[in-house]
Amino acid sequence: MSNTYFKILRPGINTTVQDKGRNHMYHLGIAVSGAIDQRNYKLSNKLVNNDLSEAVIEFAYQGPLLKLKNGKINFSITGDVLFKIIRKNSIVEDGACYKNYILEDEDQIDIISTKNTVYGYLAVNGGFELEKVWNSYSINTKANIGSNNGKKYSIEDKIFIKNSNLQMNKKIKISYYQAPDNIIRVIKGINFDFFSSEAKNIFFKQEFLVTKLADRMGIRLSGHKLENIVSTNIKSEGLIRGAIQVPADGNPIIMLSDHGTIGGYPKIGVVISADLDRVGQLTPGSIINFKEVSLEEAQNIFKAYTDETNKYLNECN
Repeated sequence: MSNTYFKILRPGINTTVQDKGRNHMYHLGIAVSGAIDQRNYKLSNKLVNNDLSEAVIEFAYQGPLLKLKNGKINFSITGDVLFKIIRKNSIVEDGACYKNYILEDEDQIDIISTKNTVYGYLAVNGGFELEKVWNSYSINTKANIGSNNGKKYSIEDKIFIKNSNLQMNKKIKISYYQAPDNIIRVIKGINFDFFSSEAKNIFFKQEFLVTKLADRMGIRLSGHKLENIVSTNIKSEGLIRGAIQVPADGNPIIMLSDHGTIGGYPKIGVVISADLDRVGQLTPGSIINFKEVSLEEAQNIFKAYTDETNKYLNECN
């Protein structure tokens, strides 16, 4: 076992470990979990020459203050993140996202905050020394599943790092930028016809506000109420990430990575796969509009999004 680790001097608001998730447990009622923003998760790993499925540290809003003990590492941070590197000689460097850095023994990383997004990602060359739970490192704090006993990290906790391959010392920086866009593309949900003609029109024509009731499970929106003309409760059905449920109060809820596997609210729509990373990064107070696309359009948009992701990944080579 490696003796190199991060000591947590400040845990941040919601600091966990995430990877691509546990896709094979859904039928047993275990959520997929995994990184909210899968593109930024992959890019953080690629910048330090990791396998794209390696576990990373995900943080929300305010990130952790970490001190490196007993080693030397190569790390990267992705997202829209303000952070500093505090060297052991007290020199403070401003950090830049989408770039890799060498961190020496006793140096610190101070992840001060995310800026115009919610989540950021920290990857270390070689990855973290953790135990998988059901073939994934991902932490689901609602169900206490995953590494660190399924809990977010606290002050004085240690996160051990695998033996790092510091032969990869070349500096890498990529020109990634996610342009802000309040248009969220959706396909109609299986309960679309539960809603009145006026509600359908509102859903695609009116703005919705992202409320403070948002976490890794989902995002509650507010706006014009969506009238249900059939039933506000249905027999529980399977849910997927991006499903938009509408409870009796008429305000939509978008499901995210730690959502329940079943739900009994009608689903008016589903966010297309290519927009899920962006939806997960919506901050409270954001204004969004939904735009309908066909299944064929959604598939083409996803292919283009995947190609774009691969272009950024290739910049790291």
